Amino acid sequence: MANPLDATKIKLFTGRANPQLAQDVCDYLRLPLGRGRTELFPDGELIVKVEEDVRGRDCFIFQPTSYPTNAHLMELFIWIDCLKRASAKRVTAVIPYFGYARQDRKDEGRVPITAKLVANLLERAGADRVVSVDLHAAQVQGFFDIPVDHLNASPVMCKWFKSLKLTNRVFVSPDVGNVKRAQAYANIMGGEICIIDKRRKSGSTTEAKHIIGDVEGKNVLIVDDMITTAGTVTEACKILKDNGVKDIYIAATHAVFAPPALERLASAPFTKLAVTDTIPIGNRADPIKDRLVVLSVAELFGEAIARIHRDESVSALFKEENGNNGI
Repeated sequence: MANPLDATKIKLFTGRANPQLAQDVCDYLRLPLGRGRTELFPDGELIVKVEEDVRGRDCFIFQPTSYPTNAHLMELFIWIDCLKRASAKRVTAVIPYFGYARQDRKDEGRVPITAKLVANLLERAGADRVVSVDLHAAQVQGFFDIPVDHLNASPVMCKWFKSLKLTNRVFVSPDVGNVKRAQAYANIMGGEICIIDKRRKSGSTTEAKHIIGDVEGKNVLIVDDMITTAGTVTEACKILKDNGVKDIYIAATHAVFAPPALERLASAPFTKLAVTDTIPIGNRADPIKDRLVVLSVAELFGEAIARIHRDESVSALFKEENGNNGI
């Protein structure tokens, strides 16, 4: 961070979902974390109290909508409402992990488009802007009538991939819907891509059927936006090993790790798994802690927030980062 921000004009606050990431971003920006708290009434209702003046300030509230999703969403709405009623000049919802993004369309009759509903609720609560990273579906940006800064974790992931110094590598998309992501990494770092033909049996189970491409004897790099129940990635590991790959490295932005993800990953034949700290890990990942790498996105969010506050281009940040990291 080259030029420090004016702490009298910008305030960063955090809900209870991931306070450590918010603190890390503040440390990077050389700003104090805003003073505020969330408390529970005896009946379970939430109350937010901002404990410093925010009138006329540019305010950012950090809150990934990870588990428990609905509680964290409600807390975010209340934070936004509290800051708006305290006369903040602008309120930006920083949502490192955007829950409900997978429900972005009607794929059968009589189902909701919940991603659109959440977008409506954020706007109605008073958010002036939204910042997120690696949305499950990029088109969710179009559900908002306010600006959305959709960040990309590729600079963080590519730095880790490069540190592995792998030769004879191939990027693998664990399903057809993730091909663009795998192709982007292959273009950045060099290498072929392969695609796994996945068939979904239910919301938590999938089956890998075929591999499109040559993987025998190669080091495999699997890239995905999230690991939820780990059905897709563990089935991919199995079929890749059956087809003679050497080592398997996995990179996923969001470590959702809903049951039975950890049990599946513990028995999966991968070498290393890298995730970011958009969702706090804590001791949830103890079954795979020896093979897990947690990468920080604090600098990524810090640079984006600085540019938003200064009314500078956020996309230019990625052009610069891409140049520095070969992206």
